[in-house]
Amino acid sequence: MAKKPIKRAERLEIVYEERSWQLLNQLRSKAVDIMETLDNHHLRSIVHGSIARGDVSETSDIDVFLPDPPSSFILETYLEQSGFRNYSRIIVQATPIYALKGHIELDQQTSLSFPLVKLRPVEKDFYRFGGEASLSILKEEKRVSGVDKRLMLIEPTTDGHVESAVVGQEEEVANLLGVSLNTVLDRVRALIRRDEIGRTGVFIEKKIAPDETFEQALKYLADQNPAVRRRTKFYKK
Repeated sequence: MAKKPIKRAERLEIVYEERSWQLLNQLRSKAVDIMETLDNHHLRSIVHGSIARGDVSETSDIDVFLPDPPSSFILETYLEQSGFRNYSRIIVQATPIYALKGHIELDQQTSLSFPLVKLRPVEKDFYRFGGEASLSILKEEKRVSGVDKRLMLIEPTTDGHVESAVVGQEEEVANLLGVSLNTVLDRVRALIRRDEIGRTGVFIEKKIAPDETFEQALKYLADQNPAVRRRTKFYKK
């Protein structure tokens, strides 16, 4: 069940149980293996969401993101050489104005994604808004602040975290996370809308054929869809 946005004024301190720390270490260890493989080939990556903030649960996923990837063929070759298997590959675009992204599912819990077109500044901020951590941050066992799907700001503490509602303190949250106020307002609107009308679908979700590259699939989509073509042209500028 999706987490619902919460509106409340108080700050609540959450103390993690031993199982939570163990789960966080397990997830981060797995993420480090993937990110080190990428780093060894000079590919910078981040991990985002609860694994970066620390507030993980049994249903938490490992989401690795490459802000500036090479060709998908080179990326997939590196993964295969390092023993990572691709279970599925898809192109996703949330709305016509958002960037198209390639998603590689390594297992049911772990995915790697990268932009196929140029990201707008607000889209780059999305990762910092939710909490993003580099390989060095994971290795140093640090956690970062970010906002979860309930629109709660998660601020790590020694024993767990402190959480407080984003609604009503949007400007303070933007300053704390180092993102624009527009990013915070955009995410607040999007998550509240999803809560009100239910989970919405994505604009594009195309499965990649085994003998097809992401670039080939993107060209096909651009040839068929004017909205995709516009975003592709934006990328080339």
